[in-house]
Amino acid sequence: MLAGKRILLVISGGIAAYKSLELIRRLRERDVSVRAILTKGGAQFVTPLSVAALSESKVYQELFSLTDESEMGHIRLSRESDLIVVAPASADLLAKLAQGLADDLASTTLLASDKPVLIAPTMNALMWAHPATQANIATLKSRGVLQVGPEAGDLACGEFGSGRMAEPMEILAAIETYFGAEAPLSGRRAIVTSGPTIEPLDPVRFLTNRSSGKQGHAIAAALARRGATTVLVTGPTAEPNPAGVEVHRIETAEEMLAACRAALPADIAVCAAAVADFRPFRFATQKIKKGSAPPPPIELVRNPDILATLASPGNARPRIVVGFAAETEDLIANAQKKLAAKGCDLILANDVSPGSGTFGGEENTIHLVAADGVESWPRLSKVEVAERLADDIQRRLARSA
Repeated sequence: MLAGKRILLVISGGIAAYKSLELIRRLRERDVSVRAILTKGGAQFVTPLSVAALSESKVYQELFSLTDESEMGHIRLSRESDLIVVAPASADLLAKLAQGLADDLASTTLLASDKPVLIAPTMNALMWAHPATQANIATLKSRGVLQVGPEAGDLACGEFGSGRMAEPMEILAAIETYFGAEAPLSGRRAIVTSGPTIEPLDPVRFLTNRSSGKQGHAIAAALARRGATTVLVTGPTAEPNPAGVEVHRIETAEEMLAACRAALPADIAVCAAAVADFRPFRFATQKIKKGSAPPPPIELVRNPDILATLASPGNARPRIVVGFAAETEDLIANAQKKLAAKGCDLILANDVSPGSGTFGGEENTIHLVAADGVESWPRLSKVEVAERLADDIQRRLARSA
C-alpha cells in the first residue's frame, strides 16, 4: 500500500496544473505525505492556498527564501521524500532537468536530488513533437526518469494531438506501480461495453445512435487503473483504446453479446454501450435504390438484451452488474423500473434529451440508482464519473467479500 510514503510534487506552469489538485487529494486519501513545490508558472494556474489546503503542508515557491531555506531547504525537500513527481511537467522544466539547469527552486531541487523522478509532461502538440523536446525526453529516460503520458486529445490551445497531461488516476497508478503497491481491484476481471451499435439495412446504410463511447471508455480505463483485468467491447467510435485494456471492436448488438459471453467469467460487468433496441428483419444484399417507387417499409425485430443476459442468475453472473438508463423523460422512475426489470445491481441514469450535451460531450450528470436508494451526483466530467463509479464498485466488492 501507499500509506506512509512521502511524495514531493513539483507543479510547473500549464493549464493542466489544476489536475495536480485532484492528484494531491487522491494521494492524501491513501495516507501519502505530500509536499509541494509550486513554480512561478504553476502559480498562474493554481494558488498556493489551494495546494496547501489539500496537501495539509506548507507550499514551497522561492529558492532564495530565508525562511524556507532555514526551515527546510531545497536539499532536504528532495532527501526527505521517497519519490519526486513532476505534474505537470512543462517543456521548459523538462529542458532544465535534461540540461542540468538550476535557476529556480524546482530545477535546483531536482538537480540536487538523489531520489527517483516521475514526470507527467504537458504542452502543445508541436512543442511535444519538436526534436529538442524529444531529445530531452530521451536524455531523461536514459537517466532512469520515469514517465506517464502525455495523451492525445483536444488541447487547451484549441488544437488536437499529443500533449495532454495524464489524468490524476493514471499518475496515481504509475506511482502505485513504482512502489509495488497492490491495486485495489487486482485479481478482478471486468467487462465494459461502450459506444453505439450499428444495425445494417444494406451494404451502405445502417441504424445507429449518437453515442460517442467517451463514458464507456473512461470506465474501462478507471477499472484497469485499479488493477482489474479489463475487457472493453465497443461499437464504432473515434475514442482511442484505453491503456492496459483488452479491446474488442464490434458493430452489431448480436456481436456485442457474443463478445461479452466470450469474456466471461468476470467479477464486474458495466454495460455503458448504447445498444440498438431493434435491428432490421431483413438485410438487403445490394444497395437499396431510391427509384420512383415509394420507399420500402423497414420491418424491425428486437435485439438481444445484453444487460439482462449478463445479470441473469447463474454461476456465470458477475458479482456486480451495472447498467445505464439513457432517458429523455421521467429519468429516475424509468431507471428504477429498468433496475427491477433487468435484475442488475446498479443503474446509472442520465439525461440524453436535446440540449443536455451528454451524447458526444465531455460531461455527464448521473443519478446512481440501487435497490437501497438513489444517489444524485453533481455534473462531472466523464472521467470523474468513471472514477466515482469505480470507487463505488470497489466498495461494494469489499463489503461482499
